[in-house]
Amino acid sequence: MTINGWIQILVFLGIAIALVKPLGGYITRVMTGERTILSTIFGPLERGLYRIAGTSEKEEQHWTTYMAAMLLFNLAGFALLYLLQRIQGGLPFNPAGMGPVSADSSFNTAVSFMTNTNWQGYGGETTMSYLTQMAGITVQNFVSAAVGMAGAMAIIRGFSRASVRTVGNFWVDLTRSTLYILLPICIVGSLVLVWQGVPQNLNPYTVATTVEGARQTIAQGPVASQMIIKHLGTNGGGFFNANSAHPFENPTALTNLIHILAIYSISFAMLNVFGRMVGDQKQGWALLGAVLTIVVAGIGVVYWAEAAGNPILHALGLEGGNMEGKETRFGIALSSLFAVVTTSASTGAVNTMHDSLMPLGGLVPLFNMQIPPLGGIGAGVYGTLIFAILAVFIAGLMVGRTPEYIGKKIEAREVKMSILAMLGPSLAILVLTAIAVVVPAGLSSIQDAGPHGLSEVLYAFTSGANNNGSAFAGLSANTPFYNIAIGLAMLMGRFLLIVPVLAIAGSLAAKKSVPASTGTLPTTGPLFIGLVVGVTLIVGGLTFFPVLALGPIVEHFAMVAGQTF
Repeated sequence: MTINGWIQILVFLGIAIALVKPLGGYITRVMTGERTILSTIFGPLERGLYRIAGTSEKEEQHWTTYMAAMLLFNLAGFALLYLLQRIQGGLPFNPAGMGPVSADSSFNTAVSFMTNTNWQGYGGETTMSYLTQMAGITVQNFVSAAVGMAGAMAIIRGFSRASVRTVGNFWVDLTRSTLYILLPICIVGSLVLVWQGVPQNLNPYTVATTVEGARQTIAQGPVASQMIIKHLGTNGGGFFNANSAHPFENPTALTNLIHILAIYSISFAMLNVFGRMVGDQKQGWALLGAVLTIVVAGIGVVYWAEAAGNPILHALGLEGGNMEGKETRFGIALSSLFAVVTTSASTGAVNTMHDSLMPLGGLVPLFNMQIPPLGGIGAGVYGTLIFAILAVFIAGLMVGRTPEYIGKKIEAREVKMSILAMLGPSLAILVLTAIAVVVPAGLSSIQDAGPHGLSEVLYAFTSGANNNGSAFAGLSANTPFYNIAIGLAMLMGRFLLIVPVLAIAGSLAAKKSVPASTGTLPTTGPLFIGLVVGVTLIVGGLTFFPVLALGPIVEHFAMVAGQTF
């Protein structure tokens, strides 16, 4: 580890934290219907969309109606993206002549982008036409992120309202998130990326002759417009197979900074939105403090493990850190930072190959996805709030009184739904991983023998079930077995989480507000931050830590002993 590396990491964290308050204030004004600087531009379009949908900004929905609208919208998005892939060979904007995508891969990809997971079992530049990338992948990058923000707003309203039966209007939340937040930032961001050298065109692939006389096909296309929403919406799906390690997706140090700032910007800001809407911004800062505690610890472990390097190579006289799978233009520090950011925020974009991380370096992304400490653009809020609910519940048990949080009694219904939301993704991970490592169809795709191979499979299902989408890259996952199995993991991870969250939102909104008393646990100080961190690590992570850590820890000690598998 170097001073320069830590300076780069701290500069990033400083900028990300500095953006929290202004962006949080803007999102709050948008989602509460206040007038903003963009109201003149998008106001007429917003109202027109409501008329087409047969609703209005004044119409509110019960949580079950809100959930039904969300599920139907997701079903429609899945069907359209699946169809687009299957017929892309006969559609325009296909200069490379891409044929139809196979049925199992189309299913997996449609589920992946509809659920905001963005797992990719295919290579983008060799599989998808420009039309599929633009009208399918990029559109789902926007709307799946907006669906997550809508879910976050529903549970925030549950805490901020009292004695009501509604949690907002899904169509209004979806529209405002897209028009006023995601789209304007992406327009500016994509232009900046083009300035930095990211392609944005509809040209055919370029065929070049190398200095050795060989022919090379250079893929390009409408890349910049997909890159910015890929990160801002915590999506992660790359235009190219190498994702953000590809020089056309991430050509410079500035684009790398833009990418990771985009990943954290709205996720951080939504915690500030929570604080503003419950009338106490300290509540949001406390949750952010808990998140940052876990994130910074994770960065430290990965950076230390990668900077220490491979002990087997050291024994051969090859000193230095682990640069396998990393881009030299980013180095160990920024590669380690990116790996933690993308897995802690449920994004899945990568600028280094996680399969090449040192065993303990690879353990942190696995652990991050199992928790995850921050979560996605909207899932981060309700994921963090679930751990906060469990924290105050456990604290209430210790002092023998009914737990309260933000003026709401936390009772059996909220705790049961919180536990269900946690167990759904974990069930998908453990059951499907167990099946994959015993059936021939699962074993045939594993690249490496021994504990590392187990980690490859476990990582794939952890990534799918926890809304991430990154891969260890050593697993050949574009097979009928893995396309269907990981697709099921993504469905379980998304909807077995978001449905209980909406149920919690409806339950909390109907409750009366309870004034704080001398026995109320303070939820803005270091004690509460520590409690949330502890519950997150113990309940959210250590429950399954023996399974998660088995491969990396065995592999680590084997490497120290000079053994390979």
